[in-house]
Amino acid sequence: MKIYKFLSLFFIVFNVLTLSSCRNSDDTDSQDTSTGNLQIKFENGFNNLGNIVLNQTVQTSASGQKHNFSALKYVISNITLIDESGNEFKYNENNPDKGAFIVDQADAVAGVVYLDLNGIPKNNYKKVRFGLGISQKAYLLGQNGQAEFWTKAKQKGMSWSWAAGYVFIKLEGKYGGSAADTQFMNHTGNMGNVTANNTPDLYREITLNLPTTARVTAQIRPSIHILADLNQFLSGSKTLSLTTENNMMMGSSQHLVDVTDNLTAMFKVDHVHND
Repeated sequence: MKIYKFLSLFFIVFNVLTLSSCRNSDDTDSQDTSTGNLQIKFENGFNNLGNIVLNQTVQTSASGQKHNFSALKYVISNITLIDESGNEFKYNENNPDKGAFIVDQADAVAGVVYLDLNGIPKNNYKKVRFGLGISQKAYLLGQNGQAEFWTKAKQKGMSWSWAAGYVFIKLEGKYGGSAADTQFMNHTGNMGNVTANNTPDLYREITLNLPTTARVTAQIRPSIHILADLNQFLSGSKTLSLTTENNMMMGSSQHLVDVTDNLTAMFKVDHVHND
């Protein structure tokens, strides 16, 4: 009888210790504050057929208009990673100095532009969201609140005077019917305070599902490979043509609003590497 009582007591103590250990383990996991790094790759192509080579490759729109690019740049900001439970990690939200990037095709290495993000909380991420351009909240911080990125944008030709603000998307090159032989320049962006100036807000946010979970740990740096299909420029949700009326446009005219709306659909995640 004493043996049975001893064994019963032993199993009770064992179970209590096991449960306590599990809880401590769970608490440790839930309170894990370790961070890692993450890389986002942007690859600019046309109709998912190969890379765009500036001043070389010629594209053809849905309406048959030929065009090639001599400049292809856009601003990415407010990157947000969304985990399996829908929780969001916002990477330097509305802080251009630390959280905004310029994707410039001239900087591409083997067709890819790399953005490196540091200090990402350990987690499993299923979606990524990012801004195309700079939000009004960030812009209205003024020059003192974003001096470093403003300098980068100025050096890259992605700004007008401070009162006008940033260029969000810069597309330049040549276009034509039978051959691309006429210059064009489409620069989209907000003209200062859009509310005060009563102008359209061209800042857009895009959310993309990841085909594979991006697993950030101190040892694993995921790489999210995003394809940008510049076929959307003239052949997106609204079919556009370059003419003498819109081939040299800057700002937020209706043509550039249409260009912006088309280009928000150009992004898709091709794959994720967990290395």
